Amino acid sequence: MFAILRTQGKQYMVKKGDMLVLPYMEGDIDTNVTFDEVLLLGDDKKFTLGKPTIKGATVHATIKVQGKGEKIHVRRYKSKVRYRKHIGFRATITTLEITDIVKA
Repeated sequence: MFAILRTQGKQYMVKKGDMLVLPYMEGDIDTNVTFDEVLLLGDDKKFTLGKPTIKGATVHATIKVQGKGEKIHVRRYKSKVRYRKHIGFRATITTLEITDIVKA
């Protein structure tokens, strides 16, 4: 079974046991998180589409990692004036493990 859920303005397709990397969410490691905005539920034969969400359907997950993502390099350059600038940035991320998908 798979589900499409919406969180933090983005949509993700998940299955039980998947690891999902999201922008930072509040919570400690091994804390359970529940997502109520399930847009679609499906399996091999049929699927259920929400209008806009499926009432009563939830996706349960556990926070596994609170850390930083890959480094993003930002470089600025202006020709003829010897201006060069380099900035590095690492966004904080949350890694979740999907534990269960519950139908309505």
